[in-house]
Amino acid sequence: MNSKFSALSQKYLKEANNILSDWIKIPSVYDEKTIAKGQPFGLEVNRALAYIGWIAERDGFEVTYNDGYATEISFGQGPLIGVYAHADVVPVSGTWTYPPFSGTVTDDRIYGRGATDDKGPAVASYLAMRLLKDHSLIKGYRVRLVIGGNEERGSACLHHYFHALKKPHAVAGFTPDGEFPLIYGEKGITNYKIEGRVDLSPIRVMKAGVVSNSVADRAEAVIDRDVTLEKALAATGYNYSLTHDEKTTRLTILGRAAHGSMPELGVNAGIQMMQVLGDHYGLEVLKRLAYHYQEPFGRHLDAYYESELLHHSTYNVGLINYQDNLFSMVVNFRYPETVSVKDTIKHIQAVTPLPITVTMTSRHLLFDPQSAMVQTLLRAYQEESGDTKTAMMTIGGGTYAKEAENIIAFGPGFPGQDDHIHDFDEKIDLRNFHQSIAIYARAIDELGRLYAAKE
Repeated sequence: MNSKFSALSQKYLKEANNILSDWIKIPSVYDEKTIAKGQPFGLEVNRALAYIGWIAERDGFEVTYNDGYATEISFGQGPLIGVYAHADVVPVSGTWTYPPFSGTVTDDRIYGRGATDDKGPAVASYLAMRLLKDHSLIKGYRVRLVIGGNEERGSACLHHYFHALKKPHAVAGFTPDGEFPLIYGEKGITNYKIEGRVDLSPIRVMKAGVVSNSVADRAEAVIDRDVTLEKALAATGYNYSLTHDEKTTRLTILGRAAHGSMPELGVNAGIQMMQVLGDHYGLEVLKRLAYHYQEPFGRHLDAYYESELLHHSTYNVGLINYQDNLFSMVVNFRYPETVSVKDTIKHIQAVTPLPITVTMTSRHLLFDPQSAMVQTLLRAYQEESGDTKTAMMTIGGGTYAKEAENIIAFGPGFPGQDDHIHDFDEKIDLRNFHQSIAIYARAIDELGRLYAAKE
């Protein structure tokens, strides 16, 4: 669409590509080994937060670093319009066409971990703010972009920002970490760990997954030497490799990663490993767990839930570890607003052979689709994109909208687009990336004017 904001955004497109490509080159994965004062999530996350802060300081914004938890970029005076994005990314898995931290620009796309989740939309939001500032369009309101460093691991960044530092919540705003047109509802999320001591001989070591909110796409095991395992594996059709030495057999199974909110789109190598090893060695614990979780919606657990607004439950096995007779498995459980987590965990425990501990819970979220904020964001998307047919939606993913008041997930995913989030070859299409700058500029401007008029 040839709107005012689309026209104004044209001068920022080359810079958008350069900023994003350079930012992707910082491998901002949580690193416990490099945690220090002022860098609570490790060195590389800190570098990523500092980089975007440096850009904003150069461009004349007010910038605060909030103990290294989140970079805050502000401009204006009046009612606060908030935008919340994140600089941290999930670990790399799978085989990539281009190096995951190269920021490769080719075929009208930028490739790299974080291209869409969430550095690309953070850059688009930042340049939307700069467009408004450069053209003196921020009048009667204050806009603040907060870029956190821990969204992928539970949002400790915003918890510190709001609860320890007592920062104010916005009157309205968005997080560019979902889908267009917008997301007015998000499922509840609970992580639980199944853990206990059990003898799984002849298995010595078993490991799968890199993070709880992604489908485990690689599983590995070390087993007492067993040349008969090949026949059992061959019958499964799994993507596996097997090697032997004098004392051990090493098994690797490859699946396909997917976001933990949509485990049905992936192939869980960890579940496949539990199934084949459980069957081959008669290990009831593994057989039961594989059966319970190979159907990702909870039907095999007799714990399937569904509602009209937030739809069905999902159970993603993200992490599996076994060594020295200690087994653990982390499940990322997502559910509609009708679910009692306490009752569900009690029910699952009754059919699970090892103890369960809840490690994280995040509430569900629902906004009135007819509210002024929702309708303003919807109009901004529709008028900039020309798409008036795609409906607002609810999702299984969890965003900063659950951590910050009056915030809705708004883009960057365009209808029908697969950007390989949490998967290999993550990318962002330049056309969508550039168009989102105009969409976000219009959204901030219209929200700002709406709430400035109420003052």
